[in-house]
Amino acid sequence: MNNIFKLFATAFVAVAMSTTIASADVKFGVAAEPYPPFAEKGADGNWKGWEIEIGNAICAAMNEKCEWVEVAWDGIIPALLAKKFDVIISSMSITEERMKTIDFSDKYYNTPAVMVAPKDSKVDGTPDSVKGKIVGVQVATTHANYAEKHLQSTASSIKTYQTFDEHNQDLVAGRIDAVVGDSLAMQPFLTSDAGKCCEVKGELNDIAVFGPGVGGGMRKDDDELQKKFNAAIKKIREDGTYDTISKKYFNFDIYGAGS
Repeated sequence: MNNIFKLFATAFVAVAMSTTIASADVKFGVAAEPYPPFAEKGADGNWKGWEIEIGNAICAAMNEKCEWVEVAWDGIIPALLAKKFDVIISSMSITEERMKTIDFSDKYYNTPAVMVAPKDSKVDGTPDSVKGKIVGVQVATTHANYAEKHLQSTASSIKTYQTFDEHNQDLVAGRIDAVVGDSLAMQPFLTSDAGKCCEVKGELNDIAVFGPGVGGGMRKDDDELQKKFNAAIKKIREDGTYDTISKKYFNFDIYGAGS
């Protein structure tokens, strides 16, 4: 009888321990829309890209078991606040407006925003050059905020899209005249057959809109997680992991680009 009791007690402790371990897991939120080379789903259904690898490296540096949770970009902050996951790792710029609702880790990369338009267009990135034209942006992004702040008074309209790819497709089709987006994310499009029509027309700067770079978005009460995440960013920067991953994707320093 004692042996049976000990067996059940051991099993109970094992289950309790596994439950504790599971509850300590960190969940990373990523936008469901493809955003190469940062994040996209492969043919096998698994997430891949620079940001996915960096996220996994941060997870390892925190000594945590992590899980990726996908959600539509325009609902990613509400999903974080609803505790669907713990950290947004999805190229989210650190801005004062967002920091009214959530906190951020230290930055883990920074690339400038650009305006892209057809090669034969006279658009040059300035507000005057888009006078009477339609400018496309992805909804709920710093790029949309920039367009609304700087271009709305001259452009005939600012057209928003759910995904990055959608506004690029409309640019190629001639339904819009220019788009505002991340310089690095634009590169796969500009080097594709479809994107040969277009080019970067100007780099866009406004620290108040774009912030100091991209960081992990977290709930305001997750101070311990923020400290661990920041320490992990520092660790992978110092031990070479960050550079090893980055060199697979880029031929420049993405951490400091545009800063």
